[in-house]
Amino acid sequence: MARGNLVWLDGKILPEEETRISLFTHALHYGVGVFEGIRAYEQKDGKAGIFRLKEHMDRFVESWKILGIPLPYTSEQLCQAAVEITQKNGFKECYIRPIGFIGEGPLGIHPGNPAPVRMAILNWEWGSYLGDEGVSKGVRLKTSSFIRPHVNSIMTRGKITGQYVTSVLAKSEAINDGYDEGLFLDKDGFLAEGSGENIFMVKDGIVKTTPLTAVLSGITRQTVIQHLRHKGYTVEEQRFTRDELWCADEVFLTGTAAEITPVREIDHRIIGNGTPGSLSVQMKEDYAAMVRGNLPEYAQNWITTF
Repeated sequence: MARGNLVWLDGKILPEEETRISLFTHALHYGVGVFEGIRAYEQKDGKAGIFRLKEHMDRFVESWKILGIPLPYTSEQLCQAAVEITQKNGFKECYIRPIGFIGEGPLGIHPGNPAPVRMAILNWEWGSYLGDEGVSKGVRLKTSSFIRPHVNSIMTRGKITGQYVTSVLAKSEAINDGYDEGLFLDKDGFLAEGSGENIFMVKDGIVKTTPLTAVLSGITRQTVIQHLRHKGYTVEEQRFTRDELWCADEVFLTGTAAEITPVREIDHRIIGNGTPGSLSVQMKEDYAAMVRGNLPEYAQNWITTF
């Protein structure tokens, strides 16, 4: 996993080894920070292109609004910074990680007023998040013993760093039990999402995904819904149970890191015939074409090239 040698930190581009932070950093103690996951892809003309950069940075800024902490950068400034650091690191295909956090200051729970916000953007090469075999053959999922926290316990519209401890626990549990990924139920026992992905199921030609009442508003999730509706599919955003999921014809996960990943097994139940379904495969292929500028109806508005 090649990493960019340069990091954008607080408005400056620095060598990665010069970007160390203090052990007195507030976020290290209390998890108060915001992050995003964005990907750049090489385009058909050889340029680099960042997929849905504006939407990611708008969500980043909104996550700080949810925390009630002013961010000293606009979405437009952060978009420019993401392009700049990716260019400086020489990547055409890479993962882009903006991360903001409360820096060194008061070490009580209250971060101070104003809070000392710091901001960084990193690059690294990242292949298939759930593995090449998982993408080609489908992954195995386990319903986690942990639940997606109540909407008044965590803020579901924000990618807030400390909230992901439950995801770490669910993912670790799944890996230790021999699965590829864990699935959260919500407080009422309905499907929510994976540890870092949204989930879709297909039954009798109808596509369903969990509503935004208890899951992150994934950018890839939005992309898939829009594309499938454009193609004429019925997509319903509604709650469903795990036994309904077990009986699905197809299941797939979506996320910037996971992209489109088919599912072949959940809780020892084979999904469909145990291989990626036709719609999952088509969506995976369409998404790969879309992010590389090969579907012109999306390229102009969704890809930032340089």
